[in-house]
Amino acid sequence: MSETALPSPNATTAAGPLLSVEDLHVSFPHPTGSAVEALRGIDLTIARGEMVGVVGESGAGKTTLARAILGMVPRPGRVTRGRVTFRGEVMTELEDDARRAILGRDLSMIIPNPRGELNPVLTVGEHIGNVLRHHRGLDKAAARTAALDLLRAVAIPDPQRRLDAYPHELSGGMAQRVVIAIALACSPTLVISDDATSGLDVTVQAQILDLLKALIRANDASAIFITRDIAVTAHFCDRIAVLYAGEIVELAAVGTFFDRPQHPYSIMLLAAFA
Repeated sequence: MSETALPSPNATTAAGPLLSVEDLHVSFPHPTGSAVEALRGIDLTIARGEMVGVVGESGAGKTTLARAILGMVPRPGRVTRGRVTFRGEVMTELEDDARRAILGRDLSMIIPNPRGELNPVLTVGEHIGNVLRHHRGLDKAAARTAALDLLRAVAIPDPQRRLDAYPHELSGGMAQRVVIAIALACSPTLVISDDATSGLDVTVQAQILDLLKALIRANDASAIFITRDIAVTAHFCDRIAVLYAGEIVELAAVGTFFDRPQHPYSIMLLAAFA
């Protein structure tokens, strides 16, 4: 598949890891009065241009990790220890306005339920245009032109017509492509894909994953692929972090992981997909 660059990529040249998660703990209150630790002592770095897969079963803490990186742990959960640093900014210490300026522009997330993400009363063009106007300061006409370019980049059929379509007029695969276009609209330096294709047909899933990888690579961005499917990490990631009961129990290069998994849980996951 040929790589298609998105409009106006943002260059990043600073040294050091793009993202650093250090000793991160996230807790949720329990009706008994005690706290339940959803994440315990997470340490993870993401280099510029690197794709890291985070794998584990449902309930392992994958989505909580993604939300913690964004600084959006759902209440009443909270970060109780550790910190997340993105491009030198400590996300866990930022005020809401400063964090919102980063989210969607430099750091974005793709979720698995595109219809739940899209406002049913806004057209596709309005969804993408609103992000472009807010983060890139484009006027309405320029935002519409850029939105059309983005729909072409994510290979939406008949993009001119889809620009004025509403979410209910899109197939699941097209809705996911629109969400990807929104997430990549400002050429973020880090994209988090949270099981983003899990609800799609296998063929469509493969197409969208190939597209997402190509767009991320073309723009020299980094990515975290959160998934329950180890096969996804084998084809799209440089390293794999295995999350079990809120802890990273194994972290290795893809080749090393598949050749010589070390942790019993990793071996069990591989056996389940063999």
